[in-house]
Amino acid sequence: MAMRLGEMLLGTMTELRIEPTPKRVRARLGGETVVDTTRALLVWEPRRVVPGYAVPVEDIAGELVDAVGSDPTRSQTVPLVTLGAGGPPVIESAGFEVHTAEGDELTLRVGEALLPGAAFRVADPDLAGYAILDFDAFDEWLEEEEPIGGHPRDPFHRVDVRLSSRRVRIELDGEVLAETARPRVVFETKLLPRCYIPREDVRQELLRPSPTRTICAYKGQASYFSAEVGDRTVADVAWTYESPLPDAADLTGYVSFYDERVDHVEVDPGLDPVPRAPESEAVPDRPEPEG
Repeated sequence: MAMRLGEMLLGTMTELRIEPTPKRVRARLGGETVVDTTRALLVWEPRRVVPGYAVPVEDIAGELVDAVGSDPTRSQTVPLVTLGAGGPPVIESAGFEVHTAEGDELTLRVGEALLPGAAFRVADPDLAGYAILDFDAFDEWLEEEEPIGGHPRDPFHRVDVRLSSRRVRIELDGEVLAETARPRVVFETKLLPRCYIPREDVRQELLRPSPTRTICAYKGQASYFSAEVGDRTVADVAWTYESPLPDAADLTGYVSFYDERVDHVEVDPGLDPVPRAPESEAVPDRPEPEG
């Protein structure tokens, strides 16, 4: 019997997974390069959807010492969601300082600076001599000369943007917020398909800019809009990428809406749902575009 590849990959989510990357990876702190390596590994700890970086200890310009005051129970209290029908529970939202593999938290000392819990030594022989680093503990990450935001990019993650003729209509409190027959649909690994609507087909007089900003590792920085209909305001109901990354360049000038924050979404013909996964675990408790 044929095996569905997606189901096979979901079956590995409870395992510790690694993949070497040939890219030069650097991390900076306070203007100084603290990590510089061409031997990085992408590491998915058990129940993690997105990877972190593991780097050889000798490629870290600092001293690793045992962490003081770490909380070994943190991983037991993080929220979990289920991926698709029968999929395993995975971490929905938790920073990279939370670990689900067996190992020891470490403090990174760089000059006079102390970064408690910024590194993690995994109790696995395939990661001997490596430390997983907390992505958010550093000011900037680079792959080659390109900045990386949110989290390391998964080489098995795709973002496909397709021009479509599906008819899309978005309503809130009986008012049409957007209507188009020329959306772009984003098909992204492990995420629900999302329709993006040209701005000229959005009733922009009903939207107000929001200060909210988020980072997608694959599409770039998203800015948000709140909707004002009558006396009702719905915060962060839609988002756009003003200057998307190359993989999402076709989304320039398009707006997408959270289905769950409006009253009615009509897509004709309809879109079949796919398993939903969190887009990013780098910053907990934030609204995040799903595609």
